[in-house]
Amino acid sequence: ISLKVGEELFIEHATLLKKHGAAVVVMAFDEEGQAATEPEKVRICKRSYDILVNRVKFPPEDIIFDPNVLTIGTGMEEHSNYGVDFINACKKIKEQCPYVKISGGISNLSFGFRGVTKIRESIHAIFLHHAIMNSGMDVGIVNSHELLAMNEVEEPLRQACVDLVFNLNEEATEAMLELTQKEKKAIEERKKGGQTVKVVEKSWRDGNATQRLEHSLVNGISEYVDKDVEEARAQADKPLSVIEGPLMDGMNVVGDLFGAGKMFLPQVIKSARVMKKAVAYLLPFMEEEKRAKAIAEGKDPDEADPDDDSAFAGKVLMATVKGDVHDIGKNIVSVVLGCNNYKVYDIGVMCSCEKILDMAIEKNVDVIGLSGLITPSLDEMVDVAKQMKARGFNVPLLIGGATTSKMHTAVKVAPNYFSTVHPVIHVLDASRSVTVVSSLLGENKDDYVGDIEQEYEEMREDYYDGLEDRNFLTFEEAKASKFDIDFDKFPPQPPPRKTGVTVIDSTSLEDILPYIDWNPFFQTWELRGRYPNRGYPKIFDDGAVGPEALKLFNEAQTMLKEIVATKSMTLKGVVGIFPANRSDCGEDVHIYEDEAKRAAGSPLETFCMLRQQSEKESEDPYLSQADFVAPKGHTDHMGMFAVSCFGCDALVKKYEADHDDYSKIMAQALADRLVEAFAEHLHKQIRTDLWGYAKDEILTESDLLKIKYEGIRPAPGYPSQPDHTEKKTMWSAIDATNLAGIGLSESLSMMPASSVSALVFTHSQSKYFAVGQVCKDQVESYAERKGMGLDLVERWLNPILGYEN
Repeated sequence: ISLKVGEELFIEHATLLKKHGAAVVVMAFDEEGQAATEPEKVRICKRSYDILVNRVKFPPEDIIFDPNVLTIGTGMEEHSNYGVDFINACKKIKEQCPYVKISGGISNLSFGFRGVTKIRESIHAIFLHHAIMNSGMDVGIVNSHELLAMNEVEEPLRQACVDLVFNLNEEATEAMLELTQKEKKAIEERKKGGQTVKVVEKSWRDGNATQRLEHSLVNGISEYVDKDVEEARAQADKPLSVIEGPLMDGMNVVGDLFGAGKMFLPQVIKSARVMKKAVAYLLPFMEEEKRAKAIAEGKDPDEADPDDDSAFAGKVLMATVKGDVHDIGKNIVSVVLGCNNYKVYDIGVMCSCEKILDMAIEKNVDVIGLSGLITPSLDEMVDVAKQMKARGFNVPLLIGGATTSKMHTAVKVAPNYFSTVHPVIHVLDASRSVTVVSSLLGENKDDYVGDIEQEYEEMREDYYDGLEDRNFLTFEEAKASKFDIDFDKFPPQPPPRKTGVTVIDSTSLEDILPYIDWNPFFQTWELRGRYPNRGYPKIFDDGAVGPEALKLFNEAQTMLKEIVATKSMTLKGVVGIFPANRSDCGEDVHIYEDEAKRAAGSPLETFCMLRQQSEKESEDPYLSQADFVAPKGHTDHMGMFAVSCFGCDALVKKYEADHDDYSKIMAQALADRLVEAFAEHLHKQIRTDLWGYAKDEILTESDLLKIKYEGIRPAPGYPSQPDHTEKKTMWSAIDATNLAGIGLSESLSMMPASSVSALVFTHSQSKYFAVGQVCKDQVESYAERKGMGLDLVERWLNPILGYEN
């Protein structure tokens, strides 16, 4: 939209967009036409902003301004300043219009040089670098396939682009036209067969040791590290100079490219592997030098501080909280921070609050980062925040992990510790971690924290306002509107071929490879294609991430083949299928050891379920998993299983010893994929063999991933039954620890980390759903049925409580 149509219609358009919850791109046009100069761009955008924010009440964070990228290098003097005017205007618009984003169509800039791609993309590289890095441009319409980084533009073309974009001299356009003519001639000669254009193939290995090391770091090549580092060490005045010189120079380039979105996470992890190997090679020489220096100064060399970390940009402690064993995300963040010259103390998984805080004091860290995957970890993070305040900490606290969210951090964690000196900040993924930490330790910390504080305060207000607006049924009303399956008309599945407990220890890796779902693998590595190339295998066709995704996938296949060949990972699990009926109250499921125990009414275990209570606008029923199991008088059954992929921990230790974070994270990511594939394979085995109710099922692996089979396999702790304590009941029923070697932590995280568990419901009308928030009347009933104290149940169910606890 734009003011080109006049204020009245502009307001009408914006009001309609706001009604539909849309963001808006505002072009820098008004009734007089297009904004061309810096003052015009700023004036029209500020006027548009004031109308949108003050009169329409449009959220400023949903406004994207396009201040018009216009063509330079046309030979017309009035066009010469268009590039620098846009760059300068971006900065002023950001200053005068808080929270907005800036966009632009970049191809317009070099339209006068169309047909000469090298020239056009070089101009774009210089323009984008300064518009993004210096003026805060957020969004650009570009040809990502041809995109160059500024450092990839060679001289003298680079200086000619700078002169043109910033209009530094009157000959800038002529100089660029001259280079353009040369490039056109070169193109023509290449078309003819290159008779007069001699291309000299120059290998990066022809450079000196410093150049080769920088190239290895930027490109993640670890093959020649020891040789090149030794050559660089021999030429340097001291080993530390190699780290402070070419190694840090290379890592700075990596950090800049990653921050600008021109390098992807797998590439960064590979760069970190090169850095770690190089430093590991230099360490013995550095230690020898330290000892010699201490002796020369008459000091005891053994008294030198082995943990001197004064040369780093900052010190960060990373930990997975108590009871949680998942660390792949934390590992990635640690590597990314390390690539940007932060000293990271990663103290592992299942870390108690005391261990975290004591280590933070011992290492005198600047930032503490907490990670967690399972919902009980959320409460652990709250406890850590409370203890940090009680013990007088004054360092920022970062929150991250799959189960965390900005809303939970703002509402539950931040109020216990947040201040302008030591904020609490949610970090969405690894790519944001450097920006967050550098902002917290930089000179603009106060402004950054102030913005976060205001945002979190608004989120808390929205949250509590939302609580007042939410409507719930009473527990009795929800039960009266349950999913009432007619089990006479739609009977349970036929009795299983085998009941009781079965150990699954003969499934090979080869058996489950076709069942791998690769989509989460690319999510782990933060590679996301854009529509229509979002999922596997379409992601390989994505213009931006496709080539790197394909390279990553091929390297994963190489490691996977090695794992299969060496049997360095193995699979084991346990299945239980038991006679089952819904309880008399209709809210739980009793399982029985055999039919005799069913007839005697003597349950082996009781699985307690939760029911939806949030009011619905439709006539849909209020679901509980108990609804999918028939009441007494019907011969019904329920299944369950727990499976694990073993061997990953040993591989991780091997790769850690070799300073190979890339292979370490790759192994963890593959272990997760393998155990999920094992679960999918086993569920099919249950349907077609162990239970056998779908023995004639013919579905492709793709159909399985789309859940086209009959039945469901929800896991305790997930939306259909958000209570992790039900794992204890399952573990008791199938003896998963003794029979399959799968343990539970104190927060009921499965060990090893690459584990999956599930209940198996087979009725044709069973379906996945989310319980959502529940009220106190149901929680009290649930606690009574489980035989647990209300306070303890509320702690475990805290993330889904529909009331303040």
